[in-house]
Amino acid sequence: MKAQVLHTPAPIDTNPLLSEDLPRPLPPPGYLQVRVHACGVCHTDLHVIEGELPNPLLPLIPGHQIVGVVETTGAGVSRFQPGARVGIPWLHQTCGVCEDCRRGQENLCANAQFTGYTVSGGYAEYAIVPEHFAVPIPERFSDIEAAPLLCAGIVGYRSLKLSDLQPGERLGLYGFGGSAHICLQVARHWGCEVYAFTRSAEHQRHAKELGAAWAGQAQAMPPHQPDRSIIFAPAGWLVPLALGHLRKGGTLCINAIHMSDLPAMPYALLWHERTIRSVANATRQDAEEFMSLAAQIPVHADTQTFDLDAANQVLLRLKQGQIQGAAVLYP
Repeated sequence: MKAQVLHTPAPIDTNPLLSEDLPRPLPPPGYLQVRVHACGVCHTDLHVIEGELPNPLLPLIPGHQIVGVVETTGAGVSRFQPGARVGIPWLHQTCGVCEDCRRGQENLCANAQFTGYTVSGGYAEYAIVPEHFAVPIPERFSDIEAAPLLCAGIVGYRSLKLSDLQPGERLGLYGFGGSAHICLQVARHWGCEVYAFTRSAEHQRHAKELGAAWAGQAQAMPPHQPDRSIIFAPAGWLVPLALGHLRKGGTLCINAIHMSDLPAMPYALLWHERTIRSVANATRQDAEEFMSLAAQIPVHADTQTFDLDAANQVLLRLKQGQIQGAAVLYP
């Protein structure tokens, strides 16, 4: 099978992904072998490839927003049969027995495995996944439309949940890439007023097209204080800015697996019962809830499609902020 393979983490402008021909992965008991039809490109892929996330599997096939069709199954599989269309998200597998798993926080499992990071992912023609961690894909979405929903959508939805956003509240979004433009649509579905903070004039325009009430630079003051805000950009300097905009008693969620250090800031920004929460991964329940909700709305993921062999160039464009919406690779 064709695959893009990382042997040594390195800056993306050095083209660290190599195009290789590898044997198809065979599904062990309880696993599905999936023929990849589409794989979304995520900032987390970039963090893995450039070495900002520690101890990746090497050599590694990146990619964790995978949509495809079950080709074969391992022994004992009962949930999906060959021909079923499934998604493979970031959370590849958990232990199921630790305290985090037992209390319903499997996203915090210390023994978890992650697609495209600690196990190989979807920058390839085939991938494998435990049957209970595969996600059914609603019929209304094409493969290309569904791919960005499997990380940008699912983790964005968890961010909305952890922000405690209530219908009709005001929501601030810092950074306007693949996840933020999906969150905006969910928030608008809930009757919320959305403010988009982004330095790109093109992204500001895009946010307004999707229904944002206001869009501007992170340093700018929005028309009203947000009740809740989510930071998507991996930039610690945004935290005091976002807290400065937030109402008393509001919540700031940080949706970033890797982030630059937070600067020193006055306690007054956090006072008045403001809350900061980080968002770590997502659970299978998040995935099931979001995919169902996305189909009801329906969420539209703006996408740009690219051939698998262009992975290095696409990731470079993503790093430079030149991708509108979400990038999707297809074999």
